[in-house]
Amino acid sequence: MSQAEVKLSNIAEYNVLPLKDMVFFPHMVVPLIVGRKESIGAVDASLGQDSLIFLTAQREAYKDVVTVRDLYRIGVVGRILQVVQLPNNLIKILVEGIQRGKVVTFRKKDKMFNAKVELLHDMVKPSLEAEAERRQLMSLFKDYAKLNEDIPEEILFSLNQIEGLAKLTDFIATYVELDVVSKQKLLDEYIISKRVKLIVRVLSREKKVLNYKSELESKVRDQMLRSQRTVFLQEQMRVIQEELGEEEYSNGDVLSYRKKLSETKLSVLALEKVQEEIQRLAKIQPLSPEYSVITNYLDWVLTLPWEKRSTDQTDIKNAQRILDEDHYGLKNVKKRIIEYIAVLSRVKKMQGPVLCLVGAPGVGKTSLAKSVARALNREFIRISLGGVRDEAEIRGHRKTYIGSMPGKIIQGMKRAATTNPVFLLDEVDKMGGDYKGDPSSALLEVLDPEQNNAFVDHYIEVDYDLSDVLFIVTANNPSDIPEALYDRLEVIELSGYLDFEKLEIAIRHLVPRQKKFHGLEENELLIDREVLKKIIMNYTMEAGVRELERQISKICRAAVVQINSKKLTQIHVSTANMIRLVGQPKYLLNDLKGASETGVAQGLAWTPYGGDMLRIEVNLLPGKDKLTLTGKLGEVMQESALIAMAYIRSRYRKFGIPKDFNEKHEVHIHIPEGAVPKEGPSAGITLITALLSALKNKPVPRELAMTGEVTLRGKVLAIGGLNEKLLAAGRHGIKQVVIPAENKSDLAELDKELYKDLKITFIKDYDQLYKMLFPSTEQTLEK
Repeated sequence: MSQAEVKLSNIAEYNVLPLKDMVFFPHMVVPLIVGRKESIGAVDASLGQDSLIFLTAQREAYKDVVTVRDLYRIGVVGRILQVVQLPNNLIKILVEGIQRGKVVTFRKKDKMFNAKVELLHDMVKPSLEAEAERRQLMSLFKDYAKLNEDIPEEILFSLNQIEGLAKLTDFIATYVELDVVSKQKLLDEYIISKRVKLIVRVLSREKKVLNYKSELESKVRDQMLRSQRTVFLQEQMRVIQEELGEEEYSNGDVLSYRKKLSETKLSVLALEKVQEEIQRLAKIQPLSPEYSVITNYLDWVLTLPWEKRSTDQTDIKNAQRILDEDHYGLKNVKKRIIEYIAVLSRVKKMQGPVLCLVGAPGVGKTSLAKSVARALNREFIRISLGGVRDEAEIRGHRKTYIGSMPGKIIQGMKRAATTNPVFLLDEVDKMGGDYKGDPSSALLEVLDPEQNNAFVDHYIEVDYDLSDVLFIVTANNPSDIPEALYDRLEVIELSGYLDFEKLEIAIRHLVPRQKKFHGLEENELLIDREVLKKIIMNYTMEAGVRELERQISKICRAAVVQINSKKLTQIHVSTANMIRLVGQPKYLLNDLKGASETGVAQGLAWTPYGGDMLRIEVNLLPGKDKLTLTGKLGEVMQESALIAMAYIRSRYRKFGIPKDFNEKHEVHIHIPEGAVPKEGPSAGITLITALLSALKNKPVPRELAMTGEVTLRGKVLAIGGLNEKLLAAGRHGIKQVVIPAENKSDLAELDKELYKDLKITFIKDYDQLYKMLFPSTEQTLEK
């Protein structure tokens, strides 16, 4: 039975075969592979019903289990012409499309879909317009098929045999390359005139795409032919040069590099290496990947400074003036720089020291390095080492790797363009190490004056002299610097600024700078000296001046707003109106007024922000032999508490306390601000004092603070951070400070302004402090 002989009812029920990634059109004969059980069941059921089946596309091809909503409503009624059984439970069917149909209702039966389908009839009246449209479609599709290599010639032969505009549109829609959604739109359109317009638009667009694709392929093909021709001719030239005894062909790049080489003074090793690379470049084709590797290498080597130096400024008075202009205080660092300049004025070349500026954030380490460069009239280069974990960041990558380049040291020297810059290695204590290597180990050669005159970068591959460079290293915590690297550094500690120093820095530098940043004239904003003092005391808690500058910036912003909005000519900031501009104070100092408390002693602690008070509280509770420590104490501080207890128990007679006090009391030691970690041994004498105060029920003067590590025998050992601790004592109104006698030499190096209002007491043994605090209770040891 042929297609023409198949009689279809206008409305009938058919089994449904869902199609993946495919839209089926009428009048086409197409083979299909069927694998889903439900689909095989639909095919089997249709073979018993005149072999008629309804084919419709799925909306989403990835779904194996479909619902009614996943199927398009318009499809094709088809007839199964042939069924072939395949392995793996698959079947292959040959289906002939008969007519469009629209689903009226879906119904699920025996795990497969059944649909009531209404036929859609193509009504085309023979006319001149229809014939014109048919010819236009034929012409467009033939042009499209010629451009599309995937369409075989047999399709064009079949095209000429098709009669009728409806069949022609369905035939073209089957073979044009479109996605499922676009093809479904063509299937949905059963009005012939509209379907023709859609196909004309599709074919016209596809022709343009294919023409553009053809042009691109033609250009690529021509370019490849030209490249092949160039390679062929260059190879011929190479063979001819070999026959003539010539070694190389000097192209433009080679001549350019030779000219640069003649104008650049290199070391002997670097000269030989560059000449060798230029000779290699002359023998390599420009299209070779190695060509760009060599040119990049030559660009780096020939742009590095090999002999160019900046002229040093060795006038000591001028250098001192520049350092004083840029920074207030910092006497030790300035003294060392002046010494370097003085020696430099008497010798032509000296091994550059490696200064390591250690201090809290904001004390001026980085800006000081800039001032050193200005004082010496040298270029300034800064690289940050914070977070660097790869050794290649320092030594560079070997040039054989893709994207390789020199390390940060050589990159910095290229930027400096001189052989004697001031080179700042910032945050050296923040470096890390992993499987890629240890960058701190790579710095050993860079910072060692005995080795850095022949520093080898993996990329450059020749010795480079760094001996004229003045390296300055900065760090916040010197204990995080590896020992081998630390040994090569001349460490200069930058202690936190004193309050009077911060005040001078604010008046000389910070206020003028912030006025300039905010566009304020000198007389538009006046800030009282007392306002700056109050900001330093109650709005900042730092060793440096960064937060101080932020508070001044806050005042400037508020002043600009008021001047612009209220049309004022001047803003005067005093202690009376400053709260409106900067808000309430953030830090309130300890109130030392009132009676002293039993079981409380004032200690001193070092912090990165300039030191602080360490209040230690002791309570005795009913109980037996238990020591409780609270306040987030570190391991060393916990050990200090145990030492304090052991020391007191070993000298109970001396201290006039019961021998069995620990049998009657639980001891609870607490250090306030429990969320802040506390660590270190210097609270030893403070812990003993607080414990004795509680056990003897005698208070310790509130205006007295102390710091010092203690041994089990009562010896008081030296402590660190004396500058910061005395600074904290002064800020909090302490009148007397007890420190270890071993720190007496450290006190002599500090600014007397720091402790002019403090009474300093030195002790070698805790007995001295005990006699001072509890003079009437001392007892003679029983023999």
